[in-house]
Amino acid sequence: MVRSGRSRLRIAAAFALTVAVALTSACGGSADAKWHSPGDSTASPGASGGPSGSALTISPGPNAKNVSPAASIKAEIAAGTLTEVKLTNSAGKVVKGRYDADKRTWTATEKLGYNKAYTMKVTATGDDGKQYDQTNKFTTVKPNNLTLPYLRANYAVLLNGGTFGVGQPITVWFDEPIKDKKAAQKALSVTTDPPVYGAWHWFDNREVHWRPKEYWPAGTKVTVKANVYGKNLGGGLYGQEDVSATFKIGESHIAIADAKTKRMKVYVDGKQVKKINGRDVSAGIPVSLGKDQVETGANGELIDFRTYSGVHVVMQKHQEYRMTSASFGITDKKSPNYYDTLIKKAVRISNSGEFFHMADWNIPQHGKVNTSHGCINIGPAYINWMFDTFRPGDIIDVKNTGKNLDPRDGLGDWQISWKKWIAGSALPVDPELSEGTETPATPQPTNTATP
Repeated sequence: MVRSGRSRLRIAAAFALTVAVALTSACGGSADAKWHSPGDSTASPGASGGPSGSALTISPGPNAKNVSPAASIKAEIAAGTLTEVKLTNSAGKVVKGRYDADKRTWTATEKLGYNKAYTMKVTATGDDGKQYDQTNKFTTVKPNNLTLPYLRANYAVLLNGGTFGVGQPITVWFDEPIKDKKAAQKALSVTTDPPVYGAWHWFDNREVHWRPKEYWPAGTKVTVKANVYGKNLGGGLYGQEDVSATFKIGESHIAIADAKTKRMKVYVDGKQVKKINGRDVSAGIPVSLGKDQVETGANGELIDFRTYSGVHVVMQKHQEYRMTSASFGITDKKSPNYYDTLIKKAVRISNSGEFFHMADWNIPQHGKVNTSHGCINIGPAYINWMFDTFRPGDIIDVKNTGKNLDPRDGLGDWQISWKKWIAGSALPVDPELSEGTETPATPQPTNTATP
């Protein structure tokens, strides 16, 4: 395995249903608080816990302040045995810990709380018979504010435990603005099996994505971690808690819809699907994309009905979904482009309201004329197979419409070149290596899923 980010970055997952995202349907402690690691002389001037040269060491040292609650808390005797170690907070609650096999080292196994006072009492006997009885008091850092990272596939789908397509980026969304992106990125990690090239890219001061250099290899197992607890993420903003997620990548599903041919070719694990329900689709599934027309909306905005060209990533699937032209500005019922209807088998591919979906009302136009309001219309002979086959993370690549997908529209991550992608990292990235790896990874084979 390659652990991406051990030395330079790390990442995270969970998902907030409370995140406010505007979606439409196109067709249808103190600021100067510092974290001192155990043994850091600036954190614990008397870190030895006893006279100079004594055999007993306690971390943090006596009267240490601004200790990170995630720091390693331990007592150790170089030559002897620890008789008893007791760590308590100001309320008398005992913090759990464990001894090593020979009782020379005791380490706390619970993370401490923010802005708390602790007392650590240690008794020990040296191999020379000397008795030790040491008490250290220390306090943990008081954050100015806390932030929780959420790990998700998109605005409405969790990463953890799922199976996703080869185009799925990892999204980490913080519920507070991040001032120190470097510190935040160092707390994030991605571990993959097999090794996969990838990097972080910040879209703003709350959201950072990780994606591979190429599409994921089918079958990849992924673990994402955001170990932010106890970390200062800038301006006294600390991580609320650590989060993690695991998921896997399924077989490759890639569809390429061409506005010129009005056909959509589908590839499974790199091989073109030639028949669906006994029908020949070697030339592609007949479809109808967004029409090359514009209309002025209710607020004077110019509405362009063409489908966006570019690599779209499947986000959600709906057996039935209400679509209305009012969502993008057409409210006049006299307009030929006004509608408000329930659409079956609707699969969202962008935040701006693009779907591929069942459209049995204009089958004669499929494969011949682009007539939709931006979606990809598919007939009943093919839509069930497409709906059942494609999952979040799969690729819908649209070509030749003359209008390009914005990278921030849904999951337009693949619209950004690799060079520009790694430029969005808060930490240096070797463009030829997996993000943050300490040694070169095995080169990822050329993605055979893209025909």
